[in-house]
Amino acid sequence: MTTPEPAEPEYKDRTYRSPAAIAGGILLLALGAWLGIDALVRGAGRTPWLALAGLLFAVPLVVAYTIRPAVYANDERLRIRNPFRTITLPWGAVSGLRSGYTNEVFSQTGTKFQLWAIPVSLRGRKRAARRQARQTAADDPQAGRPHLTAPSNLRSAGDQAMDDLREISERQENAESAQGEPTVRWSYETLAPCLAGAVLLVILLAVT
Repeated sequence: MTTPEPAEPEYKDRTYRSPAAIAGGILLLALGAWLGIDALVRGAGRTPWLALAGLLFAVPLVVAYTIRPAVYANDERLRIRNPFRTITLPWGAVSGLRSGYTNEVFSQTGTKFQLWAIPVSLRGRKRAARRQARQTAADDPQAGRPHLTAPSNLRSAGDQAMDDLREISERQENAESAQGEPTVRWSYETLAPCLAGAVLLVILLAVT
């Protein structure tokens, strides 16, 4: 007798990231590589060591805050990859999602986790509000009457992503496959080289 295979999720992971943060991180890494390699090759005395320590310290930080952050969501859980931690929340463990000056998710125990990969853009919200106002004036004979909800194409990217996550949470919170306890894992692969670079910098500066 064969064991039935587990059912596939309704859809694979949806991935949410910040293109602007990734682009900025790549530019910073390129600038750091240019300056650092130049110091390593042409530097004299302890300059190459200082450059090496600086790269060890700075590169993981740049990657952590710009390229690493991501949010993954499927029918079973929400996985948040923040600069130094990865948080996995089954939908049954999520009590709510909140948007203010930052986007946040709350567990059933009240613990708050920030969604670094979905930044809040006040400028984007203003642009979306202007688009909605123009659309309302164009479509509504009684111009000026506010719509209760805005179409997705009139929402800022961050607010639309949060709407998507709320919809999945409301649909899956009672699903049997979406139950469990939150888990948190530290990103030691980011912390270790950063700590090593910081220690090396302190030693080099201390013996100056």
